[in-house]
Amino acid sequence: MSRSAASRANRRGEPPPSPEPLPGSAVDSHTHLDIVLDGFRPEGGQPPAPEDVDAEIAAAAAVGVPRLVQVGVDVGSSRWSAELAARHPHVLAAVALHPNEAGQGAATDDALAEIDRLAALPRVRAVGETGLDRYRTGPEGWAAQEASFRAHVRIAKEHGVALVVHDRDAHEEILRVVDDEGAPEHVVMHCFSGDAAFAKACVQRGFVLSFAGTLTFANAGYLREAAALTPVEQLLVETDSPFLTPVPFRGRPNASRLVPHTVRALAEVTGVELGELCVHLTATAERVFGAW
Repeated sequence: MSRSAASRANRRGEPPPSPEPLPGSAVDSHTHLDIVLDGFRPEGGQPPAPEDVDAEIAAAAAVGVPRLVQVGVDVGSSRWSAELAARHPHVLAAVALHPNEAGQGAATDDALAEIDRLAALPRVRAVGETGLDRYRTGPEGWAAQEASFRAHVRIAKEHGVALVVHDRDAHEEILRVVDDEGAPEHVVMHCFSGDAAFAKACVQRGFVLSFAGTLTFANAGYLREAAALTPVEQLLVETDSPFLTPVPFRGRPNASRLVPHTVRALAEVTGVELGELCVHLTATAERVFGAW
């Protein structure tokens, strides 16, 4: 599925209402504001209006989510992410070629060189999302995916920034590549999708597990089990908006202002008081991405 098709598939119905604000602040560690706003593709259309972007950020801040990490998935969206972070004090950027893009041949020398250039910018604090996807990319693209993933790991280490990992149906392969290349200081398992055993393997390596709205899904008991055994210092929350909208609005467009649903679910799963959990989540985000 193309990025634009995925955007349309995840924008059914009206945007959900904002939830009750959190008692403290949390960080959306992974959002795609460019896709949230009209499925924007930098190579093929006009960027969203700055006032629309600012309104999305303000709506998140109003419910206790004042800071966001905007994530690129190709050269164009990575450039836009870096530009947004440079102008907006509440946003940091992550830049990369998504593994499905890499599997289609997008990880050229020129494209990787541009990701390397962007990763050196002061408001770019992560390389990602990169990784492996055995669901949407067939075997013919796996070698290109892995080569791109390895290149991104090296870029993250060279610039001393976090690595944000996309892992879909590739748990053991992800660990193999990162172990082989050597992990950067901070590794974030974006939209953690593994079971308790995989969570333990990640925790032992010092990785941070970032949970999305999938944590709230009725069929995601394995995710709740994984979250429950993860030390609170190794937890983050995210939206991956406009995708993975939490219950009770699953299937409708996601947005950073819906993070409180996932934070509340995580508090229930871990047994950590909600306000205390907010403090931990913010501290972890600052440790991984730096202050902003």
